[in-house]
Amino acid sequence: MSDGSRRRRDPEARRRDIVTAAAELIVEVGADAVTHRMVAARADVPLGATTQYFDTLDDLRAAAFRTLGEEVDCRLDGVRLTIAEHGDSAAVLAGIVHASLDDAHAVRADRAVVTAAVHDPRLRELARHMSDRLVELLEPTYGGDRAKAAVIFIDGVMWSMHVRDDRLAQSFIETALERILGDSVSPPSAAPATP
Repeated sequence: MSDGSRRRRDPEARRRDIVTAAAELIVEVGADAVTHRMVAARADVPLGATTQYFDTLDDLRAAAFRTLGEEVDCRLDGVRLTIAEHGDSAAVLAGIVHASLDDAHAVRADRAVVTAAVHDPRLRELARHMSDRLVELLEPTYGGDRAKAAVIFIDGVMWSMHVRDDRLAQSFIETALERILGDSVSPPSAAPATP
């Protein structure tokens, strides 16, 4: 049985292929440049298949952005596990950020979602979700304000990589995060026992 006949019999697989193709193209050429024709060619489906599953190009883009958001969630789950195992010191965070710069697809995907969110209010929640999850990971140790400042800095590192095509040194990232985060917030002390 050919792959084409399998997809004809499996509408959900065809829909996934279309969404995956759209997500890949958004990362490669930007959301505004994506067309039904481009997606159909990438997914290796007839042009009419994209409109069979998605009424509008906006619907297709939204599904693709959800897929990109799921990719980001998977990467953030990896960050959470690393922090759970090694702690959330500036050195550990700098290592995570620096390593993530090697994943060109992840850098472009992250920027594609954030860039599109600037112009599309429906995508802002997805873009904020990425940052909010990282803040949630850091907040117990450093407090809300410093956690937010660190995430804003990390977003800036990602933008710098995207715009300059030049990665910042891990030592620079670590030093900046040390200054932003400072010492960990002391856990609340237990109330003294009353006689």
